[in-house]
Amino acid sequence: MSAGGAHIVWDWNGTLLHDIDAVIIATNASFAEFGFAPITLETYRDLYVVPVPKFYERLMGRLPTEEEWLVMDETFHRYYWAAADAAGLAEGAPELLRAWQADGLTQSLLSLAPHDKLVPLVCTHGIDGHFLRVDGRTGPSHTTKAGHLVRHMAAMEPAGVTAGRTVLIGDAVDDALAAAHVGARAVLYTGGSHSRTSLEAAGVPVVDTLAEAVATARELAG
Repeated sequence: MSAGGAHIVWDWNGTLLHDIDAVIIATNASFAEFGFAPITLETYRDLYVVPVPKFYERLMGRLPTEEEWLVMDETFHRYYWAAADAAGLAEGAPELLRAWQADGLTQSLLSLAPHDKLVPLVCTHGIDGHFLRVDGRTGPSHTTKAGHLVRHMAAMEPAGVTAGRTVLIGDAVDDALAAAHVGARAVLYTGGSHSRTSLEAAGVPVVDTLAEAVATARELAG
């Protein structure tokens, strides 16, 4: 692998892992705890935002109380992880990961999913060998990706990974904000948590397939 070459930081949920159905199930289960009506995929994609309490504020008309947040967060994760085992990788993901690595380029995975749950799931899908690093979230769940990306990038400096040649591929506006925070580029994919309209507001390339995302990343990384 070439030091200082193009590098992709992949998001997991909604990007490499096509888990939007599990997300909707878990979101509606968490809302049911307090008698709120279920939402559709379209509503979810129109309103989703990170940190997640802000998303709940958009749906509820107010921020959840601390007690409500704890219950909703616990319920969401309980239902999500029960359903996530049935989620498959996004179309073409394994082939794209193999091809990028075969070209002598590097890639890594950074997710806001809990680290101790993320790593076994990535291994189950048999793609862990493609990444320099696999990092999940440590600490509270009501967070953004920027701080995690700072640490992720710093850990890869010895391998020659630089922000100027890095592109983050994700499915959320928060991914674009995190990339900008460290001086990297971003490509956003419409197959996950946001509508195209929401993603386009981030001012970065928006694509409908991971193949397009990788092709765009090649161009952006130079």
